[in-house]
Amino acid sequence: MADDKRKRDFRDRDRVAGDEEYEVGYFASKFGLTIPEVRELIKKHGNSRETLEREAERLGKR
Repeated sequence: MADDKRKRDFRDRDRVAGDEEYEVGYFASKFGLTIPEVRELIKKHGNSRETLEREAERLGKR
């Protein structure tokens, strides 16, 4: 049975919720960063997941 395209949720999977501890923790563990480092990235670059992943990779290569 195919998915019903009319049933949609409104989560933004392309965003990182900086106020959600579990999401910040997951992002930190994924890139080997600390939670304060992730919060600083969000503060500096916004909450776009694509941008944050790119910047986290750069930060990890230092």
